[in-house]
Amino acid sequence: MKAFQTILLLVLSNTFMTFAWYGHLKFKEMKFTENLGLLSIILISWGIAFFEYCLMVPANRIGYKLNGGPFSLMELKVIQEVITLVVFTVFSLTLFKTETFKWNHLAGFACLVLAVYFIFKK
Repeated sequence: MKAFQTILLLVLSNTFMTFAWYGHLKFKEMKFTENLGLLSIILISWGIAFFEYCLMVPANRIGYKLNGGPFSLMELKVIQEVITLVVFTVFSLTLFKTETFKWNHLAGFACLVLAVYFIFKK
């Protein structure tokens, strides 16, 4: 149960993080944000990132072995990185129609799957 909670919170937190870090690139297409300056964009992104932290911190606390969770610190980090790339890929291909998924992206993801394998190998 704690593993599922941890992964769910990590997926949700990474969704907010991706919108905070990259969502502002679509702001020019929105009427109410098209004339905002960089400082305003930064503040909006910080506001979105607040929710990322509200989910990421509990995910790590719930999932960490020394807090009764199932994952070591290294395992938490590699899970988070893989989730980040999956969320980012879905985000970029859905919202940025000019982005494409190429063979080298797939090869890189395969390397990450190997990283997960090696991190979890006892």
